[in-house]
Amino acid sequence: MAAPITALWGGLLGILMLVLAARVVQARVSENVVIGDGGSTLVLQRIRVHGNFSEYVPMVVLLMLLLELGGASAALLHAIGASLFVARVLHAFGLSRSSGPSFGRFVGTVATFVLLLAASVLALYSYWSRAA
Repeated sequence: MAAPITALWGGLLGILMLVLAARVVQARVSENVVIGDGGSTLVLQRIRVHGNFSEYVPMVVLLMLLLELGGASAALLHAIGASLFVARVLHAFGLSRSSGPSFGRFVGTVATFVLLLAASVLALYSYWSRAA
């Protein structure tokens, strides 16, 4: 396998995504909502937890893959993967408990943004260092 570390964290994050999706389905069933949020705060919260995950995680995992294929260290890749996993669990927990500000939501969001920025900068550095 060409990228086993990205495969590990991508797989774990994929399972977390399925858990979040299952929570949306469970809320839809309990609130009798077939499409959209049906005006249900519970369904809307769970849709946004899943949606927010879907908006940010794939890009970070893609950047991890590019970094791994470019020879990034295992420690760096595990740090990014583990930090992203923890950040997304914190975000999901925080947003699931309250639609307003919460510790988990704040820390999860900030950590996700920092990881996205760091992985992006590292990918750009990798390009420029090889192109020179």
